[in-house]
Amino acid sequence: MKLTLAPLVFVALILAGCAGTGRAPDPEPPPPIAEEIWWQVESDIAAAAQAATGPATAFAQRRMEVWRDRVIERAESEFIPWASSYWAQQWMTAKVAWYKLTASEGGETPENRLAVYLQEQYHEQVLAPVALEVDPGAVIAQATRLYLHALEGELQAIPARYGVPPDQFRKRLQRIPAIVPASPKTPGASLQQLLAADPVERQPAYAALIQHVRESNGVAEAGLTKKRISPVAVQVSEKLVARLAISGGTSAVSALIGGVAGNVFSLGAAGLGMILHEPGRVEVEVELRVILDESMEEVWALLMGEPGSGVTAGVYRLANQIRLSLQPSSLGTVLLTPLPLEIPLTELAPVAAPLPVAGPEATPPR
Repeated sequence: MKLTLAPLVFVALILAGCAGTGRAPDPEPPPPIAEEIWWQVESDIAAAAQAATGPATAFAQRRMEVWRDRVIERAESEFIPWASSYWAQQWMTAKVAWYKLTASEGGETPENRLAVYLQEQYHEQVLAPVALEVDPGAVIAQATRLYLHALEGELQAIPARYGVPPDQFRKRLQRIPAIVPASPKTPGASLQQLLAADPVERQPAYAALIQHVRESNGVAEAGLTKKRISPVAVQVSEKLVARLAISGGTSAVSALIGGVAGNVFSLGAAGLGMILHEPGRVEVEVELRVILDESMEEVWALLMGEPGSGVTAGVYRLANQIRLSLQPSSLGTVLLTPLPLEIPLTELAPVAAPLPVAGPEATPPR
């Protein structure tokens, strides 16, 4: 039995050896990409970074136009009727009188203190309800995320255009800083890191960028949060303080001195005050509309007037950083100083006369 199996084992070993020697060789690594090709690739990346701002900016424009229309509607239906009402005017008059009585040297002016109150009312009656439909802070993140999506679509065609393997293209994107840290403690990110993050909101550098934009750009300056006073509140406050000082200052001061408003504003006095107030209410509402229209123009300029601020700040910060990262100086190329086009003759050294040429026809010197 053992003699019968031995030849079979021998044949199996021979076949295994033949199979081992016949293994296909490892594939050769792809040839390196010429630096001239990479220059063209990076030029296309820079162009793609700029082109992707178009869809993102158009999206932000459409959303913010809806926001503006809703704010105007809410101001017309809620804030103007409230601010021009008899009881609101009386209450604000009392506030202004109290602010003046308690004012201290170097402290806030009555106009600023009233603006804080109006900011709260404007935010509660107008901005907060509108933000449930369109939130400018959310538009910042939405537009920036749309920018990265559009940029990724623009970049997909570049590797095949120049015959660059996808893995090498991704490595090149890894070398491009898209978010540069503002300090050693803040995170940064490459273009590849942003495109590969899913979702991008979890990428630390991206999250820090969006947070910084929300707190330090036109959205904050426009007073859309309670951290800063809006131009609307400031202008309405200045106008109302001037008007209230004329129309209701005496009743407000007497209310403060009496201690209890009900002792002064009896039902009969309040009713008479409301009757006398109504004829002038239309004028107050007209003034408020003018102020709100002017303030909205100022707010709109802060939100949409400059590409690098407002709701598109995240978009253009990324686009500009990618463009700066792809500049020749950032890529380490050597820029040669161009030669002058011409040299003035006066700067040339005098040229000696040519020596006589030796030959049969040459005249010997005397």
